[in-house]
Amino acid sequence: MRKHWLLFTQTVTIALALLFIVHTLKPELLPNAARSGVVTLYEDAPQAEGQQAPTAGLSAAAHKAMPAVVNIFTSTVVKTPANPFLDDPRFRFFFGDQLDSEPQDSSSLGSGVIVSPDGYILTNHHVVETADQIEVALADGRTTKAHVIGSDPETDLAVIKIDLVGNLPAITFGHPEQAQVGDMVLAIGNPFGVGQTVTMGIISALKRDHLGLNTFENFIQTDAAINPGNSGGALVDANGNLIGINSAIYSPNGGSLGIGFAIPANTAKKTMEQIIQHGSVTRGWIGAGVQELTPELAESFKLGDTKGVLITEVIRNSPAERAGIKVGDILIAIDDKSIDSWSLMLETIANLPPGKAVLAHLMRNGTEVSLQVKIGKRPSPTAPR
Repeated sequence: MRKHWLLFTQTVTIALALLFIVHTLKPELLPNAARSGVVTLYEDAPQAEGQQAPTAGLSAAAHKAMPAVVNIFTSTVVKTPANPFLDDPRFRFFFGDQLDSEPQDSSSLGSGVIVSPDGYILTNHHVVETADQIEVALADGRTTKAHVIGSDPETDLAVIKIDLVGNLPAITFGHPEQAQVGDMVLAIGNPFGVGQTVTMGIISALKRDHLGLNTFENFIQTDAAINPGNSGGALVDANGNLIGINSAIYSPNGGSLGIGFAIPANTAKKTMEQIIQHGSVTRGWIGAGVQELTPELAESFKLGDTKGVLITEVIRNSPAERAGIKVGDILIAIDDKSIDSWSLMLETIANLPPGKAVLAHLMRNGTEVSLQVKIGKRPSPTAPR
């Protein structure tokens, strides 16, 4: 009996030792290692109201955030069309192998932010969407290959992962919901491939939408210089905490004109968590197109002070059609949340889990109507960016 017990304890000890070694050195070999949803994040404590001044100089903020910002180099194999004279023996006699078409490499660059010491990096979807190979250069000079965990074209966000031994310099998440116009910010990235660069500016505007850049828009606008190559980099506050992922600029000539846009860090965090856990983002959907009410429309519908959005389209066999919503209805609330804009409706429904039943409050021919709608799953976008 003692012999069997000793053999059992030795087997368990060896198994635990092997599991520890694999977990430490090769965690990706474990089941669901990349989809566990358990990610180590650093978050800053919420600031007291009005506390926007840096606790140290801007150089301290830059030095705090810079190690977590990486340069991303992607390459894509582009196959050239076959030469129409490839099989013509007369042309082959004169030109030989010059007629053969060779694959060509197309390379591009961007930036990313290490958000976890486990190796997860946030960047833009458009930085990695066509990449066949991704190489990441850290601020300390190390370079390594990366692979895509998942991406979300509708917010232009993607999560990639690198596998390096030892803890990585992860950024600290700030609180963009506390940001105010006029707050000082730093933009960190790799513009034009010159290397890691820090630029300074202020928050010029908040909650920018209707720009036609993404489906879901809630941008932080800044005049900190953002140029090509900065995409996916960090927008940090005066304490070096992440408040946004740099995404786009307004520029007819490709250079910085002082109008840059960043995706708020809280939006990026929610998207990232779903991508790591599920590989993609799941959103609610009812299948109705809407138009915001102008004063003229509100007057024609005799709505008075009633706010809402006009239903202009109901997709066949969608949750909206099954619930009885009709073109011409005015959607004024979902459950207890008032709806007064297209973007608010889109965000409210997208945040609801598919399968959940909600009450849609509508105005129809001057009468308020409440209909129960079972939220569906938002279809994946099919059109390329």
